[in-house]
Amino acid sequence: MTAPDPLDELKVRARVRLNRARREGTAGALTLRDHLHAAAREVGFAHWDQARQVLGGLAAPTDDMGNFWHAPKTGLLLHLWFARHDEARAVFAPQRQGFVLPYRRQCFIVQAPFIEALGLDARDPAWQALGHDLVAGYGTPAWRHLAGQRIRAPLASFEPRLSLAHANTTHRPL
Repeated sequence: MTAPDPLDELKVRARVRLNRARREGTAGALTLRDHLHAAAREVGFAHWDQARQVLGGLAAPTDDMGNFWHAPKTGLLLHLWFARHDEARAVFAPQRQGFVLPYRRQCFIVQAPFIEALGLDARDPAWQALGHDLVAGYGTPAWRHLAGQRIRAPLASFEPRLSLAHANTTHRPL
């Protein structure tokens, strides 16, 4: 199970954007840090520091995990939402069908079509290694493998997250 490191991928995206902006003369006062924040927001985090914590395996179980494992336009797919992981596990454990995913400070249970909407393969052996539970398997090699695949999914499969400073503005990539 090897996939690109998601943090390295975000850093590369930010550097590419900054270099392109400098070449085109549009960089202005924007720095690499600004582009890191934009790259993190684009994949569902509030800012770069949150992406670094979560994708680096450093977040605590009660921390905001962002929207990274959620996709836009999936409202028609059935999900079961829970405020806490232990509540989700109580429902998930007896049936062992589906996948437990984090969403900010909550979690939800989905089926294979949702996983495919994330740009992932629901039959990937990493899911089996995790027991189909990304919350319980957070930070493990299987989790990092799936996060590496997720970061490479098409941008349209991500739900961008605006920073609080930009919450009332229209999202547009740098």
